[in-house]
Amino acid sequence: MAFDAAFSELATVLGDRLSRSKSDLDAHGGSETHFALAPPDAVAYPQSTEDVSRILAICHAHGVPVIAYGAGTSLEGHTSAIRGGVTLDFSRMADILTINQGDMDVVVQPGLTREDLNRELRATGLFFSVDPGANASVGGMAATRASGTTTVRYGTMRDNVLALQVVLADGRVIRTGTRARKSSSGYDLTGLFLGSEGTLGIITELTLRLNGQPEAISAGICAFDRMSDAVEAVVAVIQMGLPMARIEFLDADAVRAVNAYSGSEVRETPHLFVEFHGSQASVAEDAERFGEIVADFGASGVEVATKPEDRSALWTMRHHAYWACLGLKPGATAVVTDVCVPISHLAQAVEETQADIAASIIDGPILGHVGDGNFHAILLVDPAQPAELEAAKSLAARMNERALRLGGTVTGEHGIGMGKLAYMEAQHGDAWDVMTDIKTALDPKGILNPGKVVRG
Repeated sequence: MAFDAAFSELATVLGDRLSRSKSDLDAHGGSETHFALAPPDAVAYPQSTEDVSRILAICHAHGVPVIAYGAGTSLEGHTSAIRGGVTLDFSRMADILTINQGDMDVVVQPGLTREDLNRELRATGLFFSVDPGANASVGGMAATRASGTTTVRYGTMRDNVLALQVVLADGRVIRTGTRARKSSSGYDLTGLFLGSEGTLGIITELTLRLNGQPEAISAGICAFDRMSDAVEAVVAVIQMGLPMARIEFLDADAVRAVNAYSGSEVRETPHLFVEFHGSQASVAEDAERFGEIVADFGASGVEVATKPEDRSALWTMRHHAYWACLGLKPGATAVVTDVCVPISHLAQAVEETQADIAASIIDGPILGHVGDGNFHAILLVDPAQPAELEAAKSLAARMNERALRLGGTVTGEHGIGMGKLAYMEAQHGDAWDVMTDIKTALDPKGILNPGKVVRG
């Protein structure tokens, strides 16, 4: 094989932490969505930044592709080894290095998952706020500039990563940012690597912003007869400045799916899920005001949950919605796509998307983090029916085109990977060429996650 010399050197460095077993390769070449299996030629399990540096130096010398791999929860083929090479599995770099309680930040390794991080933080009175739903690794979340259910209040990974340690394609190790809360010193390299999807460097350490655990939390759910009313209610709540920690939307099909999956008995109509953080008095007042606003848009069955177990059950329903939707069509896979539009155009974007799906040959539940104009369609397809996959791809294409027409973006949180490369030029124009120039400067041999984000 073309890479045998490199693998021989890597085996000397890593020993049994370099795997070439078929089961290991296949486990790292799959996708949670519709993309075909694309396994690497080897899987490496680094335990330190020094390991990553040595691996990259060897791979750079031999022109071997390198793909970073966290929890494998990405949806646009980000970790597929479409040109072979080495996948770096960060499951053995999953430690909390330092908790700076007084400064409300934490230094972690990239393989740590967000749920494990928050479990360790419970005793400190702090928490890490970004919640994409899946139990993703924080390194992967940074690489895709993830967001999620709490973005409407706490922001995306862009707002919650203070500094990074990054290994460049040739093995050099750099640090970006500091633990200070602001800086006017030079280019924002931290921002550059956030969302680069492993194409510019490999993240080996992150300094994350933390928040204080709220004194009180109140969650709620309410039903609507029409999807347009639910979405317009969201817009009204946002425009009135109600300080929500989360506000999520599920259409009738998504509610039907989570009922079947979780055994719940929620009325099968469009629903909003909402949560407020603050003092006992403030969350009670916010929940009451929310109920008054949404009532003007026909909301009914407003239920409030303040007990932790009730809130957990509510958000478990939302977080399991993807798997629940797959259950609507046994044996199905999905084209899972997201777009994000200015909040004033959200109702139009959702309504047009729903009508488009209704006119197609496939089903596609809609849900999303509508508080920031971001929503998803889970387009269900039978892998044995090519016509269904083509129909789903056509629907996704029209969603992307609609989002751009309305002043939005083709992805609010899933990222580009392979799945949305075709829309980069339409969204960015000549700026996409600038991204390619940056990629070439930092990775002249093109070994870092090739075939993703940029041309070539």
